[in-house]
Amino acid sequence: MPGDACQHINSLTTYKHAKRHECAECIKTGGRWVHLRTCQECGITLCCDDSPNRHARKHATASGHPVISSAEPGERWLYCYPDDAFAEY
Repeated sequence: MPGDACQHINSLTTYKHAKRHECAECIKTGGRWVHLRTCQECGITLCCDDSPNRHARKHATASGHPVISSAEPGERWLYCYPDDAFAEY
């Protein structure tokens, strides 16, 4: 458990990891990404806020899925969009 980050992060009992290291939406449109994030609700991997299309944030807003994890090798952290909360795991 990551600690006292927020209710959304603390409610996670398992963590989803990227199945593919590419942004599912950028692949469809020919877009490019900087870093990847994995939705902890549905498991989709999308691009970060530093990427031109910011697909992970758009997905969180549209779907109501609040928590992402880094899909970057060697990084083990979670972020909650609505609570602006961060936790390592």
